[in-house]
Amino acid sequence: MMRYLFALLSFSLLGYCNVLAQTSFHNATSQVVLLPDSSVTLTFDEGKISNGKPTELIIYALPNGNTTAQTFGKKLKPGVDWHFDIQHIGAQTQFIRKNDTTKNYIVVYAENNLKSWPSWRKNHQNADSLIATLISQIQLKYQTLTPKITLCAHSGGGSFIFGFINAYNNIPSYINRLGFLDANYGYETEKYQAKLRHWLNNKNNSLQVIAYNDSVVVFNGKPLVSPTGGTWYRSKLMANDLQKLKKEETATYLKSSNSRNNVSLLLVKNPEAKIYHTVLVEKNGFIHTIFNGTPYASKNYQFWAERAYESFILEE
Repeated sequence: MMRYLFALLSFSLLGYCNVLAQTSFHNATSQVVLLPDSSVTLTFDEGKISNGKPTELIIYALPNGNTTAQTFGKKLKPGVDWHFDIQHIGAQTQFIRKNDTTKNYIVVYAENNLKSWPSWRKNHQNADSLIATLISQIQLKYQTLTPKITLCAHSGGGSFIFGFINAYNNIPSYINRLGFLDANYGYETEKYQAKLRHWLNNKNNSLQVIAYNDSVVVFNGKPLVSPTGGTWYRSKLMANDLQKLKKEETATYLKSSNSRNNVSLLLVKNPEAKIYHTVLVEKNGFIHTIFNGTPYASKNYQFWAERAYESFILEE
């Protein structure tokens, strides 16, 4: 199986990217792909693919400073870096697969050599077109499965998604879901309002945003973000730009959504002014980003609750 995956990736990226190495990673296949003047590591967690099932292909852009192994996650033991215990995308993916057995769920982890998508884009004049081409090649790899494609990101990984959107006049129709896990720092009305509204005219497309009130956090004696630079502000701006959204408020969060629930901006309040940047992911955030607006939303899990995926976390 590993040999087959390697050959398929080499074929689909032939003439644009070069495969430099292949390693086994928790039953996934990791490939180092050389782009002009830089490198990107793509790790494919396919699970068990059935040709008779519809396929959800999720491209997950890593947060700043994290490796793919840390993003995948494992049990935290003495001597293990704490970064392995803050996202658990691997275990959350397994939870998704176990709870929705009607589909194939493939997750592609996208990591660059700078461990920062904002920095990587600044270092490449044609970064946005490179991201668009890379996603097109991933789509080509799985074309026989005719997958629905989700772009999802945490933290600085949101820059990867915005870079992709920048490359097109309109968001391509093969993108079915956008998921921002405290990752929409780069949202600007002038650049993205019209594109998002046009894309969301298709009721089968979904925008899922999770953020928290980072505007009240003080770190090392200074505000964590500028008044307009954090995801709290940017998410509110995005909600206002999309218009016609129903606003709800509870003791825990603010929510903006539409009647079809294919648009959801869930903003966690922060009366204690804590840093919840990674907690949003840890508390079933990835699961909710993928399941919200589907029949599996909040089944066997709750967002902002204890880990529903604990039993799927690997020892090593």
